[in-house]
Amino acid sequence: MSSLPYTSTGRGWLDRRDFLGRASTGLGAIALTSLLGGQGLLAAQRPTVDPTRPHAPRPSHFPAKAKNVLVIFCAGACSQLETWDYKPELIKQDGKPLKGGPPITFQGPSGNLARPQYEFRPRGECGKMVSDMVPHLGGLVDEMAFVHSLTSKTNTHGPAENFLSTGFVLDGFPSIGAWITYALGTENQDLPAFVAIPDPRGVPQASVNNWGPGFLPAEFQGTPFSSKDPVRNLAPPVGVTSASDQAARSLLKQLNTEHLRNHPGESALAARIASYELAARMQLSVPRISDLSTEPDHILRMYGADDRKNELKAGFARNCILARRLIENGVRFVQLFNGAYASAGKLNWDGHNSLREQYDVHGPIMDQPAAALVRDLKQRGLLEDTLVVWCTEFGRMPMFQKGSQGRDHNPNGFTAWLAGAGVKAGVSHGATDELGYQAVENVLSVHDLNATILHLLGLDHEALTFKHNGIERRLTDVHGHVIKEILA
Repeated sequence: MSSLPYTSTGRGWLDRRDFLGRASTGLGAIALTSLLGGQGLLAAQRPTVDPTRPHAPRPSHFPAKAKNVLVIFCAGACSQLETWDYKPELIKQDGKPLKGGPPITFQGPSGNLARPQYEFRPRGECGKMVSDMVPHLGGLVDEMAFVHSLTSKTNTHGPAENFLSTGFVLDGFPSIGAWITYALGTENQDLPAFVAIPDPRGVPQASVNNWGPGFLPAEFQGTPFSSKDPVRNLAPPVGVTSASDQAARSLLKQLNTEHLRNHPGESALAARIASYELAARMQLSVPRISDLSTEPDHILRMYGADDRKNELKAGFARNCILARRLIENGVRFVQLFNGAYASAGKLNWDGHNSLREQYDVHGPIMDQPAAALVRDLKQRGLLEDTLVVWCTEFGRMPMFQKGSQGRDHNPNGFTAWLAGAGVKAGVSHGATDELGYQAVENVLSVHDLNATILHLLGLDHEALTFKHNGIERRLTDVHGHVIKEILA
């Protein structure tokens, strides 16, 4: 037998003592990896997803304060200066030019500084100054944590909506709801894990990007429907009886199960079967959740869903009730839109031309229903486990546009607020300058807001990753930190 060309390393492995020493080191490394993984300290911790039950509940990285998230997304860039960010100096300098300000903004030449178009007054026990445009929400400031120093990467609506919902201005990235569904699944297996509720006036500018899966598996995308528009293709075609539909589904399930048994490695097939089965269960669960006729009259009045003079307000109110019912039934992530696509401010908060006139329309549509939603969650004990986030894609300028009575886009400083599970109530964090032009104190990015949302769900934004095209991608890209100052 010829001698083998052992290397020095190979000869070392043949030595018993050396082998045992190396083996013990390897076992120690395995144990350390297990401990670090259990404590959520490894760089990448992809969830283990069973393709036959892709929405099954999965553990968080660490104990969570929130079980569900409700995002109230005001499309069109709602002005911080007409709502939450009180600037007495802007009142003093009304009609004057902004010294050192930009001569041209997004849509054209800048005009003079313009005072807030609504009066501000102190609200709640914390005395937070809030605009008369949102008196109902203003009455809830003792529940809210305001973040006044957010910034965006872009001043264009579509990319800014992308940035807020996905962490990237470009198309093709997963929405925050998809990331959360991928990470945690959902408790209710008869409803979608992630629901997007478009405004009665239409879909937002970036449309499905706000609830899309990007490069995550398709089963983690949001399901869009509202009190006005039901889930598409859920009911059987006209002429197909319930009995024949059930028989066809039973046969299809039998054939799919048999095929899957013969091809156990086909995860795509397993996921497709799981989606069909969820759709079948949704045929019963979604109509039940969407049927608001079971709501008592006093709840309809509280939300404004019975307002016959303002059908848009009543429609948004019904969407708010639907959002509460979804949260109540364990849907993990609900995205509730107020405002639709670009329309010169007629259908959303994009107040370029006559801001006061347009906000006199939009304010009442949002204010009472959204406030009732928060109050209703609280009175039912749901706010203890639900994180509510009010947000918009960017803010507005402190000056009017030249020749108009409206404000241009401002990504340099705007406001969001959070309430509910794990949030410190009645506080404000960060600040824009004395005119509300740009963030100057504790300047934050949308990445920081999204990192905080994940944190309250028990998720480490740096550890929640998905490998795509050779890159470990995450919601916050390579940025973001948790805004600890607003956490309870």
